[in-house]
Amino acid sequence: MRENNFWKKLKKSGKPILALAPMAGFTDSIFRRICKKYGADVVYSEMASATALYYGSQAKNKPQRIGGENATLRLLKFNSRLEKYYVVQLFGSDPEHFAVATRIITEKVKPDGIDINFGCPVSKIVKQGAGADLMKDLTRAREVIKAVLDSTNLPVSIKIRAKSGEVDALTFLKNISDLPISAVMIHGRTLSQGFAGGPDFELIRAARQYFPGVILANGGINNLEEARQMLDKTGADGLGLARGILGRPWLFKEIKNNRQIDFTLKQILKLMLEQAIMTKKIKNENALVDLRKHLVWYVQGLTGAAKLRERLVTISTVKEIKNIIKDYQTKI
Repeated sequence: MRENNFWKKLKKSGKPILALAPMAGFTDSIFRRICKKYGADVVYSEMASATALYYGSQAKNKPQRIGGENATLRLLKFNSRLEKYYVVQLFGSDPEHFAVATRIITEKVKPDGIDINFGCPVSKIVKQGAGADLMKDLTRAREVIKAVLDSTNLPVSIKIRAKSGEVDALTFLKNISDLPISAVMIHGRTLSQGFAGGPDFELIRAARQYFPGVILANGGINNLEEARQMLDKTGADGLGLARGILGRPWLFKEIKNNRQIDFTLKQILKLMLEQAIMTKKIKNENALVDLRKHLVWYVQGLTGAAKLRERLVTISTVKEIKNIIKDYQTKI
């Protein structure tokens, strides 16, 4: 029996469930809090390696530890009040690694749920037999899911693609239809498509015949109209927003309120600075280097965006960001 299955609670509301999908290097605690502020119901961690957690749990493996704590566990820290509902996503290929990692997360991180990645198309993940490559192997994929289910009382969800190799989402879901999975996020593109092309609406809609739990549609949702289209054509219970939310987290609010929100230049620049200040406060000023990739998304489409990006990719302090913003505002 899964304890505190928040997925069921969200589904009973009858409203589309909106989730911030996992993105390596982007969905850290700061960005998750911002997305919650704008209406995300569920937020996912960055992709965490089950293998790193497995070997990091071995006392003899010192390199995995920073300040006495496993580096991956540091990545997974969250604020239970500001990041509810929080799901940790694991990637890997070894069932034993998943079992150990799941027990560690359940006991030490205490998230609201655990998710297994079967959809990542990034080559360095696929080469490990993980992500979308693991989706191709129905036997091993099932073993991984069972290992996770047997190692936690938290609700377990999965993220898959429309198709990987010869295995499509329907075949995959049929293969695990007897397992108590709480939710599935389906990226509507195939592995060969990567992040290009349109999603397969009909396939996502057809998934309902094999999966009774929460279905989230994902892929190619960059604005309110695309969100409406995805919900209408797939009949999904909600949406997983990823690249489309970068630089515009207020898309969650647009979908929630079913109306377009035109952020002013002043609002966008204020949000950029707010994220920078939060990063410095929660992590440290050195972490602002990692914020650069967020900042360049915020300025897409702005007047003089190219020159603004050139300056933003060099920042390392909040003061520098404030000066760049001030200079930009005086020149436009």
